[in-house]
Amino acid sequence: MALFTGSGVAIVTPYDNSLAQNINYDVFADLIEFQIENGTDAIVVAGTTGEASTQTDEEQVQLVKFCVDRVNGRVPVIAGAGSNDTAHGVQLTKDCAAAGADAILSVTPYYLKTSQAGLLAHYGAIADAVRETPIILYDVPGRTGMSINPQTLAELRKIDNIVALKDATGDLAKAVESRYYVGPDFDIYSGNDDTVVPLMSLGGQGVISVLANIVPKQVHEMTQYALNGEYAKATEIQTAFKPLIDILFSEPNPIPIKKAVSMLGFDAGSVRLPLVPAQEETVAALEAEMKRLKLI
Repeated sequence: MALFTGSGVAIVTPYDNSLAQNINYDVFADLIEFQIENGTDAIVVAGTTGEASTQTDEEQVQLVKFCVDRVNGRVPVIAGAGSNDTAHGVQLTKDCAAAGADAILSVTPYYLKTSQAGLLAHYGAIADAVRETPIILYDVPGRTGMSINPQTLAELRKIDNIVALKDATGDLAKAVESRYYVGPDFDIYSGNDDTVVPLMSLGGQGVISVLANIVPKQVHEMTQYALNGEYAKATEIQTAFKPLIDILFSEPNPIPIKKAVSMLGFDAGSVRLPLVPAQEETVAALEAEMKRLKLI
């Protein structure tokens, strides 16, 4: 069985002020409830959109524990726990599993850009450390500088608790090749909001979405249409939100989505350095498009 089918939100981390010094857990609780009330099928905590790379391990683990406690089994909670240092990744994965995460999202080792043999060893060590916890591999070459080859993916899927892939490559030809190598029973989630329906047409189980932070109901509905084979209806939603998606990624994620969440009325605070708040033109474009869509 899939960890989840449909829409998993890569949830933002709200901070308490313009300096983003402390996590605002009151707002985080409100965001969690907003997601569940609007049909989100899973919550991914401390991922890229959650600004994990500028958080301490203690902050990440506490975020996971808080979310697990707040969700209380209503939807799966997936913890971002990747690292470019395998030993660090192993420990963080163990800590997030101990905090109650239902699964781990584990990014490829960034900056070092290891070989495919290195990927096998890296993920083998992480999987071995938490044998009872499912792991979703995270392939995002635009951020890490490397990618998981389809043949490597076929080897990794032989590890019992490596159960899925978040494909943020944007490469649909590669997605076809990956599906060929892993077969129909390995779960693949879109990691890009603008390729959800195309990837699901190749047997994908859903999306881990940035867009769902502000339109969780619509992203959930889009994925349900696709899962039911109603691709015309799914495509209608996919294309309707394409201009908004483009604005959300006009600056490095999560800069625009953090601003968009605040426009909905959630006091999400700022982003942490080296990220900086959205530029004026981005804010203006967001406001105009969200008004056009009657979101604000």
